[in-house]
Amino acid sequence: MERLDKIISHAFGMSRTDAKKAIQSGEVSVAGAVCKNAAQKAEPSEVTLGGQAALYKEHIYIMLNKPQGVISASESGTEKTVIDLVPESLQRKGLFPAGRLDKDTVGFVLITDDGAFAHDILSPKKHIEKTYFVRTDKPIPADLPRKFQEGVVLYDGTQCLSACLEPVAPQEAVVKIKEGKYHQIKRMFRANGLAVEYLKRTAMGGLSLDDSLAEGACREISEEERKCILK
Repeated sequence: MERLDKIISHAFGMSRTDAKKAIQSGEVSVAGAVCKNAAQKAEPSEVTLGGQAALYKEHIYIMLNKPQGVISASESGTEKTVIDLVPESLQRKGLFPAGRLDKDTVGFVLITDDGAFAHDILSPKKHIEKTYFVRTDKPIPADLPRKFQEGVVLYDGTQCLSACLEPVAPQEAVVKIKEGKYHQIKRMFRANGLAVEYLKRTAMGGLSLDDSLAEGACREISEEERKCILK
């Protein structure tokens, strides 16, 4: 059972305000009877808008193109979070970022309310690759791809799993990792004498960041796209 305005908002992709207007105007029915109370609890399967059934989804999966200066958290007392960037039409209780990006790192963040799916894509045992574009402060040494493949040992002695580094310019590369240690890519480069000046996550698993999404913008992904992440 959910509030009627919440069901309409989620099922038809409209803001909660517009959902309330539709309810108050008599466009919404519950079990065949018009209901004008936005706070009324109902089963999504019994709700219609203008005669159209509400297709209510158990979970939601959102692709966000995270900008710099935004933190990967569900809430913060003082700073803007990735959840703050989700429009009202996609908001629902329990949203969180499935995997974190540093405050100054940009790119693909998956936001969902599906804890089991988040665990699947974040577990090192699943080996879901995360792909990043990296720009460094100095030219990338010729032997660095080999070192990444062998597994970089960080300054504190932490052994990283094998990673793929493909240089695309003297100071730019595409990096793929299968784990998500704290500041991992930055630490991997630092352990080899380079500093990361720009870092962008461009893909999770087999799903790439939508090129049409401006920084700060997001959209719901399809079931087919969700499955691509697991590939």
